[in-house]
Amino acid sequence: MAKSFDALVKRTTTKRTRERARRRAHELLQELLLSEIREWAGKSQQQVAKAIGIRQPSLSKLERQSDMQISTLRRIVRALGGELEVIAKFPKGDVKIEQFDKPVDRRRRNRPEDRKLQLI
Repeated sequence: MAKSFDALVKRTTTKRTRERARRRAHELLQELLLSEIREWAGKSQQQVAKAIGIRQPSLSKLERQSDMQISTLRRIVRALGGELEVIAKFPKGDVKIEQFDKPVDRRRRNRPEDRKLQLI
């Protein structure tokens, strides 16, 4: 009689070991390359390229780059079913940069209420 892997793990490891493995898996998921995120989301390069309106070889090139425009990265992340947030980490706290979330109204940009930092 075949047993599931989960049942075998539960029977042969401690709760503490399973929790440590779960935490480590979560940490590793937070450090994936863009191509690994795409694979984790179950999408092919062809599917994502079509969703964002480019050819598959162009997406392949983007996945190998170490730099790209935020708007391009946002389109890729959305095609994978996610949302992109830009967070700056400082010693005094983390700040979400909202400038990239919506178009900037340049007429209002210099108003004092628009210059407040919000720590997250």
